[in-house]
Amino acid sequence: MSLTRYEPAHPPRLQRSELAVPGSQPAMFEKALRGEADYVFLDLEDAVAPADKEQARRNVVAGLLEHDWKSRGKTISVRVNGIDTHYMYRDVVDIVEEAGHRLDVVLVPKVGVPADVYLVDALLTQIETARHISHRIGIEVLIETALGMANVEAIAQASRRLEAMHFGVADLAASLRARTVNIGGLNPDYPGDQWHAALARMVTACRAYGLRPIDGPYGDFKDPDGYVAAARRAAALGYEGKWAIHPSQIPLANEVFTPPTAEVDRARRILLALDEAARAGRGAAQIDGRMIDAASARMAQNVVQIASAIADRAKATTPLAATRA
Repeated sequence: MSLTRYEPAHPPRLQRSELAVPGSQPAMFEKALRGEADYVFLDLEDAVAPADKEQARRNVVAGLLEHDWKSRGKTISVRVNGIDTHYMYRDVVDIVEEAGHRLDVVLVPKVGVPADVYLVDALLTQIETARHISHRIGIEVLIETALGMANVEAIAQASRRLEAMHFGVADLAASLRARTVNIGGLNPDYPGDQWHAALARMVTACRAYGLRPIDGPYGDFKDPDGYVAAARRAAALGYEGKWAIHPSQIPLANEVFTPPTAEVDRARRILLALDEAARAGRGAAQIDGRMIDAASARMAQNVVQIASAIADRAKATTPLAATRA
């Protein structure tokens, strides 16, 4: 094991399912609050038409202040507009100044270089100080351009606020000029998954530098089998969750990214067996006829931690009647 190690992003967050909610449609906020998504992001970027940007921003401020997202066990985030637009600075300033004490994360789209993250970090630092916001607001980024993917390792080290990277398949496809019009899923012209290399590169950067990797959208919400297949491929690579652009996708993501009971039980048995072996002076043990060692313990611990986080979220959830701010 290298002496150089990056600790996992703090605080830990459960991000199996991430529901995108347009900031221009505040009637959807309460439905998102009631839903089963671990993470909700109120969107000011792609889901909002230019003429609606300012009103959407006001809606998001009101939504953060009126609803108690935390008591429902949810991470609440806002996707701001890209830093190449004139909307972005007002998104950050207005939302964080007025409702930053109710905000967990700022999601920054189309990040291309580390300086993009630095800009948002600097703004957040100044506003938190000026407004006496007691907690540190996190930053998550969308890797969805050729430039961002080319610089993904450097971006992963850009800020101590950085918690997660999201894989933005649609804009990445456009940036690469890939011959597809699907948002996620397989292309029959490609022998396998055309996004595998990019997904693998991003998850490696995340795990190297302590970030959480999150898979992005699957556009056809009437194709649950395709969504599940894409989610399973991401989970197999080490991703912790996936976007839901429609409420029907939330339970699919939660199921895929929740370790099965048998897997959790086996992980606990592995940890117990290795603990007993260590007390007996042995570095390895056997379980179900297979050798297990320190690497087995690290994998088992990951499973147990996820299961514990899911259980904690269930305990934290309160009836909607108690969620008014």
